[in-house]
Amino acid sequence: MSNDTAGPIEAARTWVTAAAPALHGVASRTDASHIAAELVRLNDSVRRVADARMGYADQPGDYAALLLSCADSSNLPAGPQDGALPPPAVGGAASIAQAAARLRRGETSAVALAEAALQRARATQPTHNAFLALMADRALAQARELDREAAAGRWRGPLHGIPMAHKDCFDRTGLTMTVGGRVNDAAPATQDATVLARLRDAGAVDLGALNLNEMVCGPTGQNPHHGDCANAWDAARIAGGSSSGSAVAVAQGSAYASLGSDTGGSIRLPAAMNGLFGLKPTYGRVSRAGSFPRAFSLDAIGPLARTAGDCALLLGAISGHDPRDPSSLNAPVPDYAAALQAGWARSHRVGVLRLDPPCDPGIDAVFRGFTDALARHYDVDPAIAWPQIEPCYALGDVISKVEAATLHSNWMRTRGDAYSQAVFSRTEPGLHVPAVRYLEALALRARVLQDFLDGPMRGVDVLVCPTVPLPVPLRTEADMEKPGAVFGVVAAITRLTRAFSYLGVPVLTMPIGLDANGMPVGAQLIARPLGEARLLALAHALSQHIGWPRIAASARRAPQPFLHKDAS
Repeated sequence: MSNDTAGPIEAARTWVTAAAPALHGVASRTDASHIAAELVRLNDSVRRVADARMGYADQPGDYAALLLSCADSSNLPAGPQDGALPPPAVGGAASIAQAAARLRRGETSAVALAEAALQRARATQPTHNAFLALMADRALAQARELDREAAAGRWRGPLHGIPMAHKDCFDRTGLTMTVGGRVNDAAPATQDATVLARLRDAGAVDLGALNLNEMVCGPTGQNPHHGDCANAWDAARIAGGSSSGSAVAVAQGSAYASLGSDTGGSIRLPAAMNGLFGLKPTYGRVSRAGSFPRAFSLDAIGPLARTAGDCALLLGAISGHDPRDPSSLNAPVPDYAAALQAGWARSHRVGVLRLDPPCDPGIDAVFRGFTDALARHYDVDPAIAWPQIEPCYALGDVISKVEAATLHSNWMRTRGDAYSQAVFSRTEPGLHVPAVRYLEALALRARVLQDFLDGPMRGVDVLVCPTVPLPVPLRTEADMEKPGAVFGVVAAITRLTRAFSYLGVPVLTMPIGLDANGMPVGAQLIARPLGEARLLALAHALSQHIGWPRIAASARRAPQPFLHKDAS
């Protein structure tokens, strides 16, 4: 702690100690000094941005209009086209495209695929704990109906009969989501989340609800209530979060693809740590209706899958305007699968973000190999500066904490002991962030996004940087329940993801190699608003250039024993 911050932190600590019970009726469970340090950090970061840029004309409503007006202007294929399939995966586990082709040829059935996936889920559950609920009877009934439709010549599209499973933060008719916690006491859902309904209509089979960080809050897969979700490559290491089960189920072969949600990296982090492709779409591209929020101004729902082509199929099925979601963008949905082979996709201009501080040397080494491959195929600017990454992180963090505290404050008052220490501590600062800082973060969003488009994105189509700046940690190293540990763990893991959630631009993480521990390393591809087709096309091409998933197929280690949170 510096002398410059010691005084403000002490003043904030005194305020927090008094305000928690007096203004919020909350019995604090967190060291007031830790909350005070978070408040001072966030307050100062946002205020510095606002003091330099805030004008009387800035307002939150400007942001949605800018997302549409500054959309990627690529010549996209019209779509979606029923029955379109992306190219198959090159080596490694089967892709959706490969399974769909076998279904069409009559070489397998929806029931056979579902039974194989259920068998794999049961076999890996004791070691990796990806599922919270395996809905076998329901899934097999759905698969049998899809086989009957296929026998009658009725195909719903390329997802017909494909087994999937999804993060337990989406409404399913007649069921109550756990959100990985113990406090959600809502009545059973009366209708499916829009994204699940769209996948069902497209013919996907839903195997069940997947594990996650409690209340979609955390980057590790740690869950004291339902047991940790362990990494698919090495169960001694974290799975990433909060969409931990989504990544592990797909990486382990229990599902062909999954949906996750992303507020500060919750799709991208687990995808990167488990060797998958994971897409956080443009804010508003995919409906949030029927999903449990962390921060409604930031949340995005997207796919995790084994190939970019599989992500394209899911994104095409779930995208589009939804009147149930007030943040839903009314924009045409291109044929993402067809875009993988479009001519414009081979003429990308790519910029490499220059990071300060740099990543772990081992991550940098893998990333340099990736950028070398980029430079052999594309026009690359090797060092693009973006000093605003830290302010954007803070702006997004303020929104996330305040909106989460708004949602959880009543439960924190009445059922505070039902939360894990980490989730309670991460949410507490949101009770105390000044309203002015929160509104500044919202009102400045359009201006900061425009600065990003006019700055780092100027002259390039896609920016790239690592997804996780450090090797996949051991679960003992990233234990967020240790006193005072949660803020440092979260900051270290999410350093390169949260800023892009604030901007709301589309980001796709793809696997680019293995670190010295034999664990996957991911790179983020960032585009202009509604530039998902460009990202998917580039990731598809790059995966062939660098030889993924052959790298994965030759390096996968055997599952390790699952370590429960209280194991030594």
